[in-house]
Amino acid sequence: MLYQLLNQWDETFGLDEARAHCDIPCGIYDPHLAQMAALTVIRMVDLMEDLVKGEIKETMTFHNSLTRYILIKEEHAELCKREIRVIFGDFIKKEHVEKYPELPTLFHKIMQAGSKARQSASREAGLELLALVNRFAEIFWEIKGIPTKRVKAPYKPEEEIVYPVL
Repeated sequence: MLYQLLNQWDETFGLDEARAHCDIPCGIYDPHLAQMAALTVIRMVDLMEDLVKGEIKETMTFHNSLTRYILIKEEHAELCKREIRVIFGDFIKKEHVEKYPELPTLFHKIMQAGSKARQSASREAGLELLALVNRFAEIFWEIKGIPTKRVKAPYKPEEEIVYPVL
């Protein structure tokens, strides 16, 4: 019954058709969280490396810290993958892929790099994840018509990230 009323109202007043990319629609997409997650992966590996260089490895504090660093590294690698998956699935359209044909392959590489970052304690794996996410961010902001710049993060691990120029 409600559908019929709304349909009649639409026919009477000629309402514009609403189109949305998601259920809400929020329109809030930003690869920044994926970039921060990739930086966190690198930072956790750095902290793990510093920790194992210490002399006392058989203490509860050592094992507690190492476990926490591993947990955070894995959570953030997965967070990075999730953020890119959402943007790719909800924001990226056919016309974006036509203009940037590297997008599907880039997306797949990010998913693989995120998994590799979870599976390893390799700084290089984290750097590769960040490099791929930075490239995704460049394309994302270009699609939105916003120029970008590369800057050194103002916190450890002080790696380069892509920022929109607002």
